[in-house]
Amino acid sequence: MGGFINRPIQPLQQSKVDQALVKMIATDFQPFTIVEDRGFRAYTAALDPSYVLPSRGTISKRMLPNLFEKSHTSQNLAQELSRVAKEWGIQDKIAACVTDNASNIVKAVNDILKWNHVRCFAHLLNLTVRSSVHQTEIQALILKVKSIAEYVRRSTVASAKLREMQLQMGQVQLRMKQDVATRWNSTYFMMQRAIEIKEPLVSTMALLNPLLPALTPEEWDITKEVCDILKPFEEVTVEMSSERFVTGSKAILMARGLQRIVAHRQRNPSTHEPVKGMVNFLAADLEKRFGQIERVRVLAEATLLDPRFKKHAFVIERNAEETVSRVVGAATHAATPTLPSTEEEEEEEGGTTVNPPSEPVPQFWADFEERVTTLRPGVQNPSTGAMLEIKGFLAEPLIPRKADPLEWWRVRALVYQNICTVMKTRLCIVATSVPSERVFSKTGQIITDRRNRLSPSKVRELVFLNANL
Repeated sequence: MGGFINRPIQPLQQSKVDQALVKMIATDFQPFTIVEDRGFRAYTAALDPSYVLPSRGTISKRMLPNLFEKSHTSQNLAQELSRVAKEWGIQDKIAACVTDNASNIVKAVNDILKWNHVRCFAHLLNLTVRSSVHQTEIQALILKVKSIAEYVRRSTVASAKLREMQLQMGQVQLRMKQDVATRWNSTYFMMQRAIEIKEPLVSTMALLNPLLPALTPEEWDITKEVCDILKPFEEVTVEMSSERFVTGSKAILMARGLQRIVAHRQRNPSTHEPVKGMVNFLAADLEKRFGQIERVRVLAEATLLDPRFKKHAFVIERNAEETVSRVVGAATHAATPTLPSTEEEEEEEGGTTVNPPSEPVPQFWADFEERVTTLRPGVQNPSTGAMLEIKGFLAEPLIPRKADPLEWWRVRALVYQNICTVMKTRLCIVATSVPSERVFSKTGQIITDRRNRLSPSKVRELVFLNANL
C-alpha cells in the first residue's frame, strides 16, 4: 500500500520555504500575523509537518530586512528608475536626480544611469546636526530632557498638573513634545518646548517625581544655547523642503549662510565647553559637506540663472566665472542648428555651406568676440549671441528675494531666448527629496480602513493628482 514518507525538512529547504513565505507576504500585502492564524498554521502543517513556521517578529525584524537588502542593489534601483522614466516618457528630459546619500542609490544614478546627481540638501543637513548633538555631554543633556518629556506625556496626572501650573503662572497651556529618532528637528522641537515651559515644568517635576534626574541651572543654559544654535538649521530645512517654490538655486546661499552663522559663534564662543565643542563640530562638518557646493555644476548654474541671486551668491569669484562660461556653452549648444545629414543638404541655395556648430568660447576670447561681432554681419555665431545674452542678463538689477524668479523669466523669455532654454533645465531642480517623501506619507491617507479595496492603478492616479493638482 502506497503512502507519503515524512522526512525532516533540511536546513536549505527550510530557508527556501522561508524566502517563499516572505515573498508571499510582500507580494500579496499579507499581514505578518498570518503566521499566527490557526488556519494558516494547519494548512502549512498539512503540506509539510516538518516545516517550522517562523515567528511574526522573526519575519518582521530579520527575514524581511534581509530580503530587502538583497533586492535593494544599485543595479535593481537603476533598472527601476529607468523603467519609470520610460513609462512616463521622460528618459530624455531628466535634468537631475535628487537622492539621499545611500551608496546604492548614488551608484545607480551616477555610475549606471549617468544622470546628473544632486545630494539631498536636507539629508546632508540632518547628518551634520545629528552628528553634532551626539557628543557625550550634549547627548546626556538630551536624554535628560527626553526622560522628562516621556514621563509627562505618559502620565495623565503629570500632564494635568503641568496644565494647572501653567494656568497658575499665567502661561499658555502647551504640551511637552517628544523627539523621533529619524528626525533631528524633532529633538530641537522637544528641547525648545522644554525651554518655553521651563518654570511650570520644573515645578511639576518637583511635586510629582523628584527622583527623576532634573536639569541643573547650567544645563538649562546649555539647552537654551543649543536651541539658539539649531534654530537657523531648522529654518533652512523648512525653506529648502518647499515643493511649491524654486529651491535648488538657494542651496549655495543657504549653505554659506549657515557657515557664516556658525563662524560668528566661533568668534564669540560660549562659556560652556559642550556648546563650544558642538559649534566647532558644526563648523568642520559644514565645511566637509558643503565646502565645495559652488562647484556642484547644476546647483551653481541654477543659482546664476536665478534673477534674485546671479553671481552675487558666490563667495569664490572663480567659481562664478566658470559657471558663466558653462551657461554660455550650454546656451550656444541650444542655439546651434542641427547639421544636415548629407553633403547635398549641407549646401544652401547660393552654394555656401552651413556653418558648423560653434564650440563654447574660452573666457579669454569673450571680450574680443563681443567687439568684432558687428564686423561680421554675414556670420551666424551662436556663441557670441549667448555671450551677449548672459551679459545683458547679468547687467539687469536683482529682483527682490521673495519675488518669483519663474515669473521674471516668463516676461524675459523672448529677450534671452537661448539662456532661457538652459534656465528651464536648472531652476526645475529641487534641493531636497522631501517632497517625494511627502507623497509616500500621503498614501497612508488614501488607503484607509474605509478605502481598502482600491486597485493599485487607482491609488497611483489619486497619489499623482493629489501631488500635482
